[in-house]
Amino acid sequence: MNRLIGAFALLLALLALPASADPGDVEAAARGVVRVVIIGAEGDQPVPVSHGTGFAVSATRIVTNAHVVAEAAQDDTLRIGIVPSEGAGGAFARVVAVSPRNDLALLEIASGSLRLPALALAGSANSDLGEVAAVGYPMNVDLAQGLDMADIFRAQPPVKSRGYLSGERPSRQFDTILHTAPIARGNSGGPLLDPCGRVIGVNSFSADSASGDAEFYFAVSLRELLPFLRKNAVEPVVNALPCRSIDELNAEERQRMEAAQSEARAALAQRAETLREVRETARLKAQMEVLDARDNRMALALIALIASIGAGYAAIVWRGDEARRTHTRIAAAAGAGALAVAVLLWLTRPGLTEIEERVAAAVAKAEGRGEAPAQGEGSQAAEGALICTLVPERSRVTAARTDDVAFEWSADGCVNGRTQYGLGTAGEWQRVFAAQEDAALAVNTYDPETRTLRTDRYLLGQQALSAAREARAAYTPPACGVSDAARTLGEQQSALIAALPERPNERLVYSCTAKK
Repeated sequence: MNRLIGAFALLLALLALPASADPGDVEAAARGVVRVVIIGAEGDQPVPVSHGTGFAVSATRIVTNAHVVAEAAQDDTLRIGIVPSEGAGGAFARVVAVSPRNDLALLEIASGSLRLPALALAGSANSDLGEVAAVGYPMNVDLAQGLDMADIFRAQPPVKSRGYLSGERPSRQFDTILHTAPIARGNSGGPLLDPCGRVIGVNSFSADSASGDAEFYFAVSLRELLPFLRKNAVEPVVNALPCRSIDELNAEERQRMEAAQSEARAALAQRAETLREVRETARLKAQMEVLDARDNRMALALIALIASIGAGYAAIVWRGDEARRTHTRIAAAAGAGALAVAVLLWLTRPGLTEIEERVAAAVAKAEGRGEAPAQGEGSQAAEGALICTLVPERSRVTAARTDDVAFEWSADGCVNGRTQYGLGTAGEWQRVFAAQEDAALAVNTYDPETRTLRTDRYLLGQQALSAAREARAAYTPPACGVSDAARTLGEQQSALIAALPERPNERLVYSCTAKK
């Protein structure tokens, strides 16, 4: 019994834990994390004096700790080197601003062609004491690996460590975040990330700064970082949306689809019942009307026939009477006319098939056949200019822009009159984008029936992104209006889509409405 109670308690505890950081999001954020090296010289050879960590807040601006660059800021003989986490290129940087009060510094890449993917900042620090990740270049790891001086200048992936947010605690001078993700010397200036890979603080020091291996660690909070950046003309990417996993969104989409299918089935059942009632009512009414009309025509035909016979008989009787010659002609004509009326009434009596015809007409009217659908009902697949607006509760956004999207759809898959979408094997309309200026690969999917546009963004590492761009450059999408363009493009981009990771890093779901 005790074991059962213990197991149940453990299950409840596990269910109560906050969502874990997604390794894919930490890896995506790590692309913009750099080693900040203070460089001196021995003769003509550059040598590292010390190093810390920094992270990009724009393509050329980097945040680190003030104490990481303090020596270089005061000594003109020292230079600041930026070593990215991947690739072969490094760069020198200059100090833009230093704030010793809250241990923040802003650097700018001053030479070379190095451009970095900017990290997004969370709207605020997590209040649920959830999991966090520290990313940086701890010196004890370098020493343990036996790295030499030359290795410091070589691109290497940063070290990631996990822990939990322990609260916000202001120090004597500035706001800090207390956490348990291990950091050491060299981590200074690196980002502290939430489960979606967004920055919630700048790692600065530990509870025991002498040994650097204390259990609790401190990061400069966003309350300090945001004003510092804006004071220095940097407007970072800030995302205050809830941090939700792709798996959670997928589960909700499945539930939404199942609910929609259930509603559709219920609506079909209700419609079928309504049509059954309409059919039965229409048949009863049609039978009464048709049979009454049929009986009336037949009765009138009988009367006309009797009149015809009577007039004919009179004409026959009066035929030899010279005095009634005129009456004879009139009677004969009347008999012939009455006979014609009788035949006409008999031939034009309603047939029994008219009952089914009237029933079919009543059902067709109930179904609305031949009528234009009301706005928003059955017109979802209509072509035209649309405005697509983000649906936050169905999206997962870390650093992407969430502006409204102008989207003009054509039934052949042509968007905005110039961009052809491909038709996938499952019948979905898709287009792959791998712009050089965007450090991500994006797959757009559009559903014209629901007017839903979805953008899945894959924040790939430099090598994987280069390979994806090469695969994208290997085919030329057909232009709009080309014969069989949708199927051709669907085949061209299918292999590239299949090679992407199982889950994207970001998902932006837009609801599109007709442009006014």
